[in-house]
Amino acid sequence: MSVQPLLEPAGKRIALPVRIEPKVFFANERTFLSWLNFTVVLGGLAIGLLNFGDRISRISAILFTITAMFIMLYALYTFHWRATKIRRREAASYDDRLGPTVLCALLVVAVLFNFYLRLSDSS
Repeated sequence: MSVQPLLEPAGKRIALPVRIEPKVFFANERTFLSWLNFTVVLGGLAIGLLNFGDRISRISAILFTITAMFIMLYALYTFHWRATKIRRREAASYDDRLGPTVLCALLVVAVLFNFYLRLSDSS
């Protein structure tokens, strides 16, 4: 048995199998469920505004509902994209820089629009 390090021949690469641990799949699923948890809370807020609010609250409820549905679809897409990359053992960047930024921007727009409607309401 040889104890020398595995040297690759000049110009050739040696392909070694990549082992993916189950915790990677669970981390992907946990992240997806975290996003869904937030969208359910946001949807609950929208339903509360829709049922117990005035006209301005209903408009805000529509904005929050649209935001929640968009984030749900984005989370589902990201979950499947990551799961496919993990299953195929592809080397890719799994971090998500776009999602949280877009989520914050959509929430800021919805809240600012709500403030604008409240302040411009003449009644």
